[in-house]
Amino acid sequence: MPVFIIETYVVDPEKQREFMSALKKILEYKKANPERFKEMKSKKIYSQMFGDVSGRHIEMNEFDSLADAEKYLTRTSKDRGFMKLYQEAELLLVPATYSMTVWTSVM
Repeated sequence: MPVFIIETYVVDPEKQREFMSALKKILEYKKANPERFKEMKSKKIYSQMFGDVSGRHIEMNEFDSLADAEKYLTRTSKDRGFMKLYQEAELLLVPATYSMTVWTSVM
């Protein structure tokens, strides 16, 4: 049964351009190192256009199972190159707006 790790956050309005550059670097890193991200079936990144909280982003990361998601999280947390890029992007977020949840399909 598919499992989704959902990450939501708000990018600092003054750092939108920097954030997009950081996001590109992360995606390029993933593309250059596919074996390190093999459990992830798909990734979608959305930016909220209007309503609720302005500047909110959502990332939807799909896995075949919770076990695959855990393998992915364990491996990426030990990947120094990835974590450096991730932490640089994290500094561009509005503090205390980041959340991570796990979802699964019911139908």
